[in-house]
Amino acid sequence: MSPTPPKRFEKPSIWSFILILVVLLFLVTGINNANITLSRVIGGVMNIGDFLGQAFPPDFSRIGPIMSAMIETFEMALVGTLAGVIISVPVALLSSRTTNSISFLRSLTRGAVTVMRTVPDLVWALLFVIAVGLGPFAGILTITIDTIGFCARFFSERIDELDKKPKEALESTGSGYFGVITGSVLPQATPSFVGTSLFALEKSIRGATVLGLVGAGGIGVELSAQMSLRNFDQALMIIIIILILVLVVENISQRIRAKYI
Repeated sequence: MSPTPPKRFEKPSIWSFILILVVLLFLVTGINNANITLSRVIGGVMNIGDFLGQAFPPDFSRIGPIMSAMIETFEMALVGTLAGVIISVPVALLSSRTTNSISFLRSLTRGAVTVMRTVPDLVWALLFVIAVGLGPFAGILTITIDTIGFCARFFSERIDELDKKPKEALESTGSGYFGVITGSVLPQATPSFVGTSLFALEKSIRGATVLGLVGAGGIGVELSAQMSLRNFDQALMIIIIILILVLVVENISQRIRAKYI
């Protein structure tokens, strides 16, 4: 059999054409408003060179307090991610067509997840700093909300993709809702849930490092202070420690996914 020829290019509809024009308009105006000039590019490269010149060699004289802040950052990410993952499971069950037949409740839950996912981390951090004050508690709440927005979406999509036959078999034997969930849905979805949760932890650690910029605890407080004081050698030391932590966690996460998922 001869291979199927590719589909011919179809003329876009008037609405598609208008959308393309709008995107191109934003693209052109965005580049224009950025005021990108050769002199600014050269000046930026020179400024980065000045920063690196003042930052090297990194100053490790305050490694003790910095490591303490780094541990706090990791703890924030771990606690917030764990809380978010646990909450994401029932939220995903309410968001999925497979496990929730009430369309109003399903739409309401999906809308809440969309809000959690759409609002940036720093905005949530600012809100929680106002609500509970400065410190790691605000950071944990921020990471929890962000994790729910991330995990609940992918959990619900995975549930929708599951093989329906085990669920139908349990229902045919008279099994109730919770029996179907624990006997069919969760066993099938758990490997995907674990993989998504590990990705969420990696994401949370990267996010937690900057939450301190708005007072939500962690290493970001130290980094902001050293950059403001122009102690670039200590700032570089903090950046190096953040990089090491992120790489270690990503490596461990990758090994776990490769071995068990």
